[in-house]
Amino acid sequence: MNNVADWSVSPETYREFCAFLQERCGIVLGADKEYLIRSRLVSLLPQFRVVSLDALLQKVIRSDNLTLERIVIDAMTTNETFWFRDVYPFEILGSRILPEVVRERSRIRIWSAACSSGQEPYSIAMVVREQEKKLPELKSAVVDIVASDISDSMLGIAQNGVYDSLAMSRGLSAERRQEFFEVWDQDTGAFRISEDIRKMVSFKRVNLLGNLLVLGKFDIIFCRNVLIYFSREEKLRIVKSFAGMLRPGGYMFLGSSEFMTGIEDSFEMIRLNPGIIFRRLD
Repeated sequence: MNNVADWSVSPETYREFCAFLQERCGIVLGADKEYLIRSRLVSLLPQFRVVSLDALLQKVIRSDNLTLERIVIDAMTTNETFWFRDVYPFEILGSRILPEVVRERSRIRIWSAACSSGQEPYSIAMVVREQEKKLPELKSAVVDIVASDISDSMLGIAQNGVYDSLAMSRGLSAERRQEFFEVWDQDTGAFRISEDIRKMVSFKRVNLLGNLLVLGKFDIIFCRNVLIYFSREEKLRIVKSFAGMLRPGGYMFLGSSEFMTGIEDSFEMIRLNPGIIFRRLD
């Protein structure tokens, strides 16, 4: 296969693919990001029996092959995550929000949107278990954690709950590893999240540009470090949907670089040290 010829993408195909990607899943590539397409999609050429990257992009744009579409979107999705990312959201969840919410209801629903390989929802579940030792009413409550992503491969990893030594080294304390994990492969250093924690989380394939209201009402929504890939208009539309999904007084966590304006009619911004959280107005 001729690397130069087979890997090239015409300007017109690049523009069409960028528009397709934004329409289907909200990812905004912008100009001069052909290298991302090459690095993530070239390996698919033999699988779909096409001789050039340009031909592959045209195939996904113009055909109704949903399998190809899902695989391409999966490959183009950034799946960077680790345990207890940024720390403060999980500390706030445990020390402030869970005690507040459990005083008002005995069933709590939490959504981890764009959960990638599962570290965020499982981190949430671990915080719930830890707080049950301090809050008897939480121990007797029902806590439903829904985790979603657009990537089938990431959802498969998350549901399986097996993590290699590199993943286990990112953000996870030795104490939590001891309490919430079991050795899966002694030779490779892989661990599996305990069955108790896995049972707390249900996983769904969800496109954030779709109809989110079908997921129902939540008390807490985590949507962190994914809105940066969307246009401003799409970000606002998604966050407005979150407002409709949160019960009055419910909380929303965004990523540390995802400060939002234009949502003041739906959310109160609460500045903490460190971090910012958003509370759904009553």
